[in-house]
Amino acid sequence: MRWLALVLVALIAALQYPMWLGKGGWLQVRELDRQLAVQREGNAKLRARNEALDADVRDLKTGFDAIEERARSELGMVKQDEVFFQLQQVAEQSREDPATIRPAEGSAPRPIRPAARPAEKR
Repeated sequence: MRWLALVLVALIAALQYPMWLGKGGWLQVRELDRQLAVQREGNAKLRARNEALDADVRDLKTGFDAIEERARSELGMVKQDEVFFQLQQVAEQSREDPATIRPAEGSAPRPIRPAARPAEKR
């Protein structure tokens, strides 16, 4: 009777091995589920990026507002009758007390002035 119990335990262990550790076993399925979740998350991020790029392309094809915005921000362009002012940043320590602002040695303070306009076409 004791031998029969040992044989049955060995048979059960032999049947359980492929279910837990074999190809397609629980451990492998669990790992594949984890990889699938990571891939789905990556796909969702890429899908959002693609939708944003698609919206940009549609906006550039149909409207002039997006083209103007890009020209202003990326190329620094201004309209015909606009005046462009360029402000210089002040150092962190001198922001607190304006009286402590000093120009660099050998230079005079620079006034704020409009940038040169391109020559008009006639």
